[in-house]
Amino acid sequence: MTGRHILVVDDEPEIRRLVSEILEDEGYTVSTAEGGEAARNARRTRRPDLILLDIWMEDVDGITLLREWSENGDLPCPVVMMSGHGTVETAVEATRLGAYDFIEKPISLAKLLLTVERAFESDRLQRENVDLRGQAQPLIEPIGKSEIMQRLREQARKIAQHNSCVLITGESGAGKETFARYIHNQSQRREGPFVEIAVGSISEENSDAELFGQEDGENIRYGRLEQANGGTLCIGDIADMDQQTQARLLSVFQKNSFTRLGSRLDVEVDLRVIATTQRNLEEEVAAGRLRDDLFYHLNVVPLKIPSLREHPDDVLDLLVFYIDHLVAHERLSYRHFSVAAQNRLRNYEWPGNIRELRNLVQRLLILGTGEEIELEEVEQAISSQPGGLPAVGAPSLPYDLPLREAREQFEYNYLIHQLREVGGSVGKLAKLVGMERTHLYRKLRALGIDHKKGVD
Repeated sequence: MTGRHILVVDDEPEIRRLVSEILEDEGYTVSTAEGGEAARNARRTRRPDLILLDIWMEDVDGITLLREWSENGDLPCPVVMMSGHGTVETAVEATRLGAYDFIEKPISLAKLLLTVERAFESDRLQRENVDLRGQAQPLIEPIGKSEIMQRLREQARKIAQHNSCVLITGESGAGKETFARYIHNQSQRREGPFVEIAVGSISEENSDAELFGQEDGENIRYGRLEQANGGTLCIGDIADMDQQTQARLLSVFQKNSFTRLGSRLDVEVDLRVIATTQRNLEEEVAAGRLRDDLFYHLNVVPLKIPSLREHPDDVLDLLVFYIDHLVAHERLSYRHFSVAAQNRLRNYEWPGNIRELRNLVQRLLILGTGEEIELEEVEQAISSQPGGLPAVGAPSLPYDLPLREAREQFEYNYLIHQLREVGGSVGKLAKLVGMERTHLYRKLRALGIDHKKGVD
């Protein structure tokens, strides 16, 4: 079973029956609508992963529906148009509005299945490209040959075979999100979406719409919960969430349903929940910042990610991986570490863990010259890291850079450090550094700091 939900919209009963039977035989979940108004209602009931949409219908035509659904930007899912007598103008308009493809009537079984398969694959690749552009680490198996990492990967694989909630704890930058994705990719839900909620980056006034979605007339905005339907929902630092939203979220986990803002209709969801945090959630419960019943619901299967200093034997493998990755994906010039530089980094404390290692490698590839990275260059780079201890004789500030680059490097280090101090909350960071939140968001984007991934 694929678990993917397809909505078939056509005013001909025989076509709805035929297409439904074909798709259900392939393992898809199918719902049908006999016209435009029924399609609107069907989208309220359950978010489709793909829509097969007839162009000509008596009540509301397919182009009108397509225009409605694309008003707020991209379509919420791939849409394949069906028509027995379409025109070039209609095809051009549908393509402009974001339709993925056309299927001509009478419908060919082979053409239908191939188009649906390609639409899903295109959507998956598009989502993965968005993820890869936005994240500090690629979608990979957690790296390391040490006994600790081998045991941790085996534990994660066992966890993945069950559908229980998982609570992943560990220091900032230790790789919690990487393990969350690894669990998802090893599970039976691997074909479904992996959706993250960075609680600290969601403003209180928009949290309900962001999580639960919203309806305004015929416009439906699907929230993170529906986007994760059939897959995995990963929640970061849930203790930052206000008590009312915590209560609503707990109700979703218990009943597997919720209502969007502006609607009274229950929406059913099927989710695997993974929560990640660098905090002690038992202390958060005792302090009244986290509901105890929500904590107990999430803490079914705990997974502790060790700091990098607990498995230093993996440092060299991580250095090699990130050099290769940055050279391949960011087109940086290849460089390698000298033996002395490798030994220094293997014995470094890594207060920022794997994220600090990746950032250090990136900085050395961007700013350095020469194929070999020497010990002196590493010492200078370590001294400028947030939380890094200055080496003897190494400058505490990048005095050898032009003023603009030095200022940007300081701002980057400063904001990364402060972001960790406030647990990834942009709202708290804005207050701490004395910036208006909108300006702070712009500054973070300009410096390449992804606040949604900044504290895992």
